[in-house]
Amino acid sequence: MPSSNLNTRTHQRRRYAFAAAHLASTMMGFNHHCQTVLAFTLRRSSSSPASSAAFLVNSSLQKSKRQINAAAASSTATTSRLFSSVTEQPKSSSPSAAAIAANTNDDGSIYKLKPRPTPTRDTQYDLTNLSNGIQGSYDPTLFESQLYQWWEEAGCFEPDAKQSAETSSTNRKEPYVLPMPPPNVTGRLHMGHAIFVALQDVLARFHRMRGRPVLWTPGTDHAGIATQLQVEKALMVEGKRRGTEEEIANASSDEERSKLVPRTEFLERVWQYKEEQGGAITSQLRSLGASADWTRERFTMDPALSVGVSEAFVRLHEKGLVYRGTYMVNWSPGLMTAVSDLEVEYSEEEGKLYYFKYVVEDEDEDGKATEEFLPVATTRPETIFGDTAVCVNPNDERYSHLIGKRVLVPMSETRNGDGGCKARSIPIIADEYVDMEFGTGALKITPGHDPNDYELGKKYNLEIMNVMNKDATMNEKCGERYVGLDRFEAREKLWSDMEESGLVIKAEPHMQRVPRSQRGGEIIEPLVSKQWFVKTEGMGAKALAAVKDGDITIVPSRFEKVWYGWLTDIRDWCISRQLWWGHRIPVWYVDASEEEYIVARNEEEAKKKAVEAGHPTDIVLRQEEDVLDTWFSSGLWPFATVGWPQNEGKDASTDLSRFYPGTCLETGYDILFFWVARMVMLGIELTDVSPFKVIYLHGLVRAADGSKMSKTKGNVVDPLDTVAEYGADSLRYSLVTGVTPGQDIPLNMEKIAANKAFANKLWNCCKFVTGNALKDVGEEEMKSLGVNGPIGKEEFDTLPLPERYIISKCHELVESVTEDIEKYQLGAAGSKVGSL
Repeated sequence: MPSSNLNTRTHQRRRYAFAAAHLASTMMGFNHHCQTVLAFTLRRSSSSPASSAAFLVNSSLQKSKRQINAAAASSTATTSRLFSSVTEQPKSSSPSAAAIAANTNDDGSIYKLKPRPTPTRDTQYDLTNLSNGIQGSYDPTLFESQLYQWWEEAGCFEPDAKQSAETSSTNRKEPYVLPMPPPNVTGRLHMGHAIFVALQDVLARFHRMRGRPVLWTPGTDHAGIATQLQVEKALMVEGKRRGTEEEIANASSDEERSKLVPRTEFLERVWQYKEEQGGAITSQLRSLGASADWTRERFTMDPALSVGVSEAFVRLHEKGLVYRGTYMVNWSPGLMTAVSDLEVEYSEEEGKLYYFKYVVEDEDEDGKATEEFLPVATTRPETIFGDTAVCVNPNDERYSHLIGKRVLVPMSETRNGDGGCKARSIPIIADEYVDMEFGTGALKITPGHDPNDYELGKKYNLEIMNVMNKDATMNEKCGERYVGLDRFEAREKLWSDMEESGLVIKAEPHMQRVPRSQRGGEIIEPLVSKQWFVKTEGMGAKALAAVKDGDITIVPSRFEKVWYGWLTDIRDWCISRQLWWGHRIPVWYVDASEEEYIVARNEEEAKKKAVEAGHPTDIVLRQEEDVLDTWFSSGLWPFATVGWPQNEGKDASTDLSRFYPGTCLETGYDILFFWVARMVMLGIELTDVSPFKVIYLHGLVRAADGSKMSKTKGNVVDPLDTVAEYGADSLRYSLVTGVTPGQDIPLNMEKIAANKAFANKLWNCCKFVTGNALKDVGEEEMKSLGVNGPIGKEEFDTLPLPERYIISKCHELVESVTEDIEKYQLGAAGSKVGSL
């Protein structure tokens, strides 16, 4: 029990310390730098600076305990123990030898922790802070980066910063694990990053203060398309481009050959670009106060993670879940690769609806061709060359008499043996899929260049014709007049030729939904292509069951319906990309064959398997040129980042044993299927457990009027500019408060300015305590102010009624905020803190 015979001034000072400490306990996490300002106030009245605030959180949660220790030491060693417990563990300048040994592969190079930065300041920095107290007006730019550097150098963000792994295990403190969604390695900070940093940092700091080992795993994604595109643009400036071995060998001259960059040289350029540009995004995340464990920072193409990618592919193939097949994909002619649905953006654009005649292949009684035709409308005349049927609705009386007959494909005449010309004919079929009200009510079917037509083509066993090259020029199936033309040039020429032939009815303006490449901007071409796929039906069923059975909780629960819908009607996943930057698919073809191949973890294993299959020891193997979809490698993120597969089956001291499965995956609802569902499918399939327990979904940050932020609209709010003007706390608090999970967040500068004013009030509160109650306090009196036990009823009853009321309100607030955060209602928790 604290002494009860303290003088009045001591009681007053102590109550100031209590008030500041309670405020610090509720503010920690929401205002990451203000928490240190408040904790610093306690340093003027307590012996173990940071642990006073941290322990007070736990005490307040129990409504009665508070522990503040007396301040005697003022060295850097003391001040750097901001988040350490009373039973401190000696800190080194890098992760412990035991931690490194437990997570290092046999060759000593695969999975290991990074050393934290070497401290760059001497003790004078902390001595000056301790002696000066809180001075001047609130200006976050003067201290935010310094405080963050202090925290990182002191190891505050590591899971065992407060206590050793053994101690946390003895205390039954289960780790809280947050896998950070990896931003593009060469990307730049935007509001999407700011919102996830704000929310995840609240969760990390909250559970860290409660004594749990917290691992917030940071890292970056290699971003196959985005990164390669930047290097390709640089090559274009030099008048160069990527060149395959065949293209280089067949170049017509040395000058032509010099313009082609082989794969090895190209990849060297990409790695150089990554090294030059790759550090910016992580520095920017730090500027927002992200308390992630940077000693465990990962990159999706790190050697350890690359091993995991190959292992995952091989295991899935061994289970019969990976196969090579020919299907329709989204093809980017500019990037010359298949792209995922997520990398396709649709825009409403004005085009034309072209009406033309499909002449019926029929004869009258005299054997003469009739002039009857079937009117058809299309937005893409250039695909007429690939039509293999015309479809009408069986209930459409206008065309019912034509069902079963054939029509002639316009401009498809080819010379026959007797010197004449004959157009290609295709059947008229019937299906209720056709909308009788759209266009003419007759639909041309192009299975090779339209996803809906592709499904109808499979249904009626129609021929699938590809009439375009990979660069979206027309191929030889279009005839001599059109071969080699760009698809849009071919459109104009074909329409002109059809007009001359009397096949045109009309063309009228028409608004249409156009698919464009998210990266390159060009119009996506649906194309049937041979690719590598993952069978997802069974994996999707397991992911669906994980939510239904309660293994995974989705917050907010309304997204469960979306989850069930996607995973119930799931299609096989195209995982191959015709790029050079990325994880090359671990498949080796035998000699020149395109059909016989070997799936292996590396070339050595591939050769061994080839010999075991009966091939000679000098067999020539050729690795698959394609790389894996970026989402495949990022789908392994929760377990590959902590040592999978290297540490499978090892003891409990490894990161994989301690930190997998994770606790919470926090991300935007817009990638619930494209990333989150794939992580769950791969996690369950490869590790037999769900990769995390909670999926917390935040909304999209929008402009103040609720519209999407867009550079063309000029309404983009740059988080770095905002931090420079208002401070990181003001931005973070604005993003977190007053919103519910999954709800889009309209952001206006007035709210940010108001929250800067709120942070200023906290600053002034601390300034008042240090400048008044603790002013000119001697060392002995400072020691006497230390609280070395929970406040008792006797002492509490001696306080005036207003002070007892404030303390009780603080207790209520802490209890309520704690309950909200535990239920992932972070917006409500933040608003309550501000309303006190």
